[in-house]
Amino acid sequence: MKTVSKISEGTNYSAVSLGTLDSISEYVLPIAPGIEIPGKVFIGQSLKATGGEISFQSFAPGSETGFLHTHKNHEELYIFVSGTGEFQVDSTNFTVGEGSVVRVAPNGKRTVRNTGNTPLVMICVQYRGNTFTAEDATDGVILQEKVNW
Repeated sequence: MKTVSKISEGTNYSAVSLGTLDSISEYVLPIAPGIEIPGKVFIGQSLKATGGEISFQSFAPGSETGFLHTHKNHEELYIFVSGTGEFQVDSTNFTVGEGSVVRVAPNGKRTVRNTGNTPLVMICVQYRGNTFTAEDATDGVILQEKVNW
């Protein structure tokens, strides 16, 4: 089974590598005894992320999630980076592909499938819903320091 590798780590950061997007299909996510999801990897723990979770997933042509799911608290952003497919939320189906981004509220019943002839690759960002405030929108601080490459 393919594993995430550490690139670098310091007091205020961590960096990992999954390999190429083509290699995402080599990951296997165990979710229960005897139950695995091929082509899926979570990286939040590897990154030591404290505010959300991130996963990469590659669906082979003709494959699908195989189940609907919701969340208790977490909203999700699905960012499609290659391939074509179909997304379903609350019984509504729509086409997705490279460049598509889908936000689903915690209670949204969601699933995805690959309807194309090449892998459908997506990044999913999961975070606690209803927490972003006007103060958060101005959280960034531009420093008056020289960049040293």
